[in-house]
Amino acid sequence: MNRIQLALITVCSLLIPTAFAEEKLKVVTTFTVLADMTRQVAGEKADVVSLTKPGAEIHGYQPTPQDMVAASGADVIFWNGLNLEVWFRQFLENLGSNIPSVTLSDGIDAIPILSGAYEGKPNPHAWMSLANARRYVGRISEALGQHDPDNRQTYQRNAEAYIKELDSAIAPLRARLASLPANKRWLVTCEGAFSYLARDADLNELYLWAMNADEVGTPRQISRVIDAVREHDIDVVFCESTVNTAPARQVARETGARYGGELYVDSLSEPDGPVPSYLELLRVTMRTLADGLGPEEH
Repeated sequence: MNRIQLALITVCSLLIPTAFAEEKLKVVTTFTVLADMTRQVAGEKADVVSLTKPGAEIHGYQPTPQDMVAASGADVIFWNGLNLEVWFRQFLENLGSNIPSVTLSDGIDAIPILSGAYEGKPNPHAWMSLANARRYVGRISEALGQHDPDNRQTYQRNAEAYIKELDSAIAPLRARLASLPANKRWLVTCEGAFSYLARDADLNELYLWAMNADEVGTPRQISRVIDAVREHDIDVVFCESTVNTAPARQVARETGARYGGELYVDSLSEPDGPVPSYLELLRVTMRTLADGLGPEEH
C-alpha cells in the first residue's frame, strides 16, 4: 500500500463518522421541570429544549415568537396537562405542524381543586409526588423509545437508574416528615401547589389560593388563612418561589407564626441556582419543609 492509498484511507476513516453521525431526537417541553426529567432519561441521545425559562410562572405564560422557532422541527413535545399550561393547545395549533405531543400526567390519580375559579378541576402539580414522578419518567422513556426505537433500551436503563436516584435522595427527607408529631403536620402555602406532596407525606394542607389565577392574595383569602392558622395553632407558613410572598408574610406577622421560606414547584433555577434539577427541586423543597415544621437535623 503506497502513501497516497494510506492517506485516502485515513481521510475516509475520519470523514465516515461525521457523515454518518447519529441524528439526535429533538424534544421540546413546556417547562423546565419536564425538560430536566427528559434529559435524565435521554442522556446524549436527544436535544431537549424547554419553552419556558428558569424561574418562569407557568400557568399564565404567554408564548413568544422565539418559542415558535424553538419548537419548530421537534420530533415530539412533552407537556404536563391537567390544565397547567392553559396556553399550550393554542400554541400547538399556531405551530401549524403535525408535531406529536405527549401528556405526561396521563394515568395519574389527580387530586381535585376544592375551591376558587378552578374548583372541580384537577390539581396539575402532580410531579410533586415522587410516586407520580415515577410515572412521568416511565411515560418519557416510553415516548422516546417510540420515536427512537434504536435507543429504546438506553432510555429504559436511564429511566430505571434515574428513579433509583430520586428514591435514594428523597428517602431521608420523607422519613423526617413522617416523624413529625400530629400537631406539626400542617403545610401552609400561598398556592395550593403541594397537594400531592402533602398527600404523600400525610400533611394537612392549607393555602391562600388554589391556583395562580386572576385573584391571588386577596384580603378575603388572607383573612381566611389567618383564622385557620390561629385555630390550629400553626407555627410556620411558606410560599412558592415564583409568586409574590407578601401575603404569606402578612399571615405570619398577624398570627405570630414564622415565615419558613420559599418552596420550589413550577420552575427550576439557573444552573448555578438553588434548584438546577428536578431532584434538587424536590430535595430543597422537602428539606425546607422538614426544617420548618420540625427540629433541624445536625
